[in-house]
Amino acid sequence: QSSANFKKETMKFACAITLAAWAVQTSAFAPANPQRQSSALHMSGVLGKITGKSALAPAVIAKYDALPFPADKVLAEYVWVDAAGNCRSKTRTLPVAKAASVESLPKWNFDGSSTGQAPGDDSEVILRPCRIFKDPFRARSDGIDNILVMCDTWTPAGEPLPTNARAVAEKAFAGKEDEEIWFGLEQEFTLFNLDERTPLGWPEGGMPSRPQGPYYCSVGPENSFGRDITDAHYKACLYAGIEISGTNGEVMPGQQEYQVGPCVGIDAGDQLMMSRYLLQRVCEDFQVFCTLHPKPIVEGDWNGAGMHTNVSTKKMREEGGLEVIKKAIYKLGSKHAEHIAVYGEGNELRLTGKHETASINDFSYGVANRGASIRIGRDTMAEGKGYFEDRRPSSNADPYVVTGKIMSTIMGPDAPEIAALNKQEA
Repeated sequence: QSSANFKKETMKFACAITLAAWAVQTSAFAPANPQRQSSALHMSGVLGKITGKSALAPAVIAKYDALPFPADKVLAEYVWVDAAGNCRSKTRTLPVAKAASVESLPKWNFDGSSTGQAPGDDSEVILRPCRIFKDPFRARSDGIDNILVMCDTWTPAGEPLPTNARAVAEKAFAGKEDEEIWFGLEQEFTLFNLDERTPLGWPEGGMPSRPQGPYYCSVGPENSFGRDITDAHYKACLYAGIEISGTNGEVMPGQQEYQVGPCVGIDAGDQLMMSRYLLQRVCEDFQVFCTLHPKPIVEGDWNGAGMHTNVSTKKMREEGGLEVIKKAIYKLGSKHAEHIAVYGEGNELRLTGKHETASINDFSYGVANRGASIRIGRDTMAEGKGYFEDRRPSSNADPYVVTGKIMSTIMGPDAPEIAALNKQEA
């Protein structure tokens, strides 16, 4: 037995010597600079579905980012809204002169059969440039800007696609420039791990140990989840030229909000839609899933997500504006069902009469009442002029549809008076 053990140990030693010799030989083929990364991944396998920053190696990415852009060319990222209301985009190279204005930008096209916007046998969809923003993802230091181009969608024959909500909204605003209508849009959203089931700050397969309450506008690692993401998005919006006016953590852990505006007319839709595109791009970098679903968590006592829409015309901001505001609210109340029908998918899960919402079936308004369909702020009430907040739109509502529908309704005929929900204050 001792002889057998000796032979076994001798074989192990011989194998070890052989492996060591092989390692020495193959080291001659190793890169001269061991610090240089041959892959853009920090891991040997595929990208994992985990929360956190992208596994792409910054050193590798920086090598290509350091390459200068040609002085006579820009990259233009054409962005549009697909059949599901999500943003799509693709890039083209343009001469600098072509990127100087919307009017000088060329139209482009895409395969609409791949986005649910055209049949396969006639799939070409035309992209019409509508608004230019600076591209925060391809910044350059030579005084020239790469650009993001917000587009709407048309048939080759020159007809707007049925999914082109911008064209419909544009008609609602046309000829009413003197109204100087302002919109401020409050975009709520929820951040998830890449399993698309676990919100940031939640235990996997479970719920937080504390109810909602401490997370709203919170600080601290036990309360605030996703601040790096919202800060990155905030800065990207500012760089792009979007009128982002604020951000805050929301009531449910993992839920966030930012505000865009005030913006005038159709520009509110352009800016909000581009801000959503930027949000998805930032989440792509951080490898975090973002949803605009109005009620992503239906079990438990958790708030939903909305896109509260603040509205003010020139007359509402002038003396006597409160009466103009009330007349607009009466008009909105008379068409409550029409508005609910276009205010977002899944909104019935959110507008329950609980969690700072009014019932989806009933219209109401009140002063400082977040349980009403429409809220008049205390400052507006005290000053007798200002704005109102439509709290019904869901977080996934189309901003073109919402702003265009509001404009169409409040510019319509007068409607019967509606009693305020809190009569003693209104």
